[in-house]
Amino acid sequence: MVVVCLVEEGTKVKIHSETKQNIDDGTSDRPYSHALVAGIDRYPRKVTAAMGKKKIAKRSKIKSFVKVYNYNHLMPTRYSVHIPLDKTVISKDVFRDPALKCKARREAKIKFEERYKTGKNKWFFQKLRF
Repeated sequence: MVVVCLVEEGTKVKIHSETKQNIDDGTSDRPYSHALVAGIDRYPRKVTAAMGKKKIAKRSKIKSFVKVYNYNHLMPTRYSVHIPLDKTVISKDVFRDPALKCKARREAKIKFEERYKTGKNKWFFQKLRF
């Protein structure tokens, strides 16, 4: 299971995300505790029964992000979601090459959309209002 957290700082405030990898002691390039986070940048829109398949498919799209956050800017919640993301594709190494980062974001997007279409964890795919 992966912990769901809220992003509190920057442009992605009020975003559901899940921590993929925790680094508690820091590293040489980031001398603070941080976490690799995959989350939802743009949530799917509301869908009704009267809509056609094409419109439903268009409104069900999700934009994802993969980013490293300082622990101070994350607020963990008591909730957890298990969305199996490929650890070879989504790791800290993706930030060295833009093509790898794009591939990691695409992997996260595909997995998030698959989970959304199954109908599980509906609360995770709703925009936060506070």
